[in-house]
Amino acid sequence: MSKYYIYQDAKRCIGCFSCESHCKTKNNLPIGPRLSQIIPVGPKKLNNLPRMSYVFMPCFHCQEPWCVAACPTGAMQKRPKDGIVFVDETLCVGCKACITACPWGTPQWNPETGKAVKCDYCMDRVDQGLEPACVTKCITKCLHFGDPAKKSQSKRDRHAKKVADFE
Repeated sequence: MSKYYIYQDAKRCIGCFSCESHCKTKNNLPIGPRLSQIIPVGPKKLNNLPRMSYVFMPCFHCQEPWCVAACPTGAMQKRPKDGIVFVDETLCVGCKACITACPWGTPQWNPETGKAVKCDYCMDRVDQGLEPACVTKCITKCLHFGDPAKKSQSKRDRHAKKVADFE
């Protein structure tokens, strides 16, 4: 698993797609590839009113990524220091093996370059101590970036405090 993860507070997401737009802008992508995606769910009835919800789907940066194993040239790589999975564009020959191998549909085809592209958590930004573009530009602040172990621990701590405050 990656040292990092992007969390979504689905209750705050309004489906504005600003995360997708800023990702495409930051990565200079044409129409077509979507490195992170907002998936609309619904409409569903809530209090007898139609409501939509939205699920944010970035790359999961798997522990043992199928896309990396499938790549015949070594273009799809996983950084040892933090587990970020990325494409070395200089090695990609456009065979689409990574696209076929990923069960989540994360690697995408860039028709302008003839190569695979995927979410790499904006690793150039991460290396500078910054958050990915999708997180920083989320207008409702529903996306959060960080260490999954620390996030789940802080969530448990907040829950324990709420329980203690209630008692």
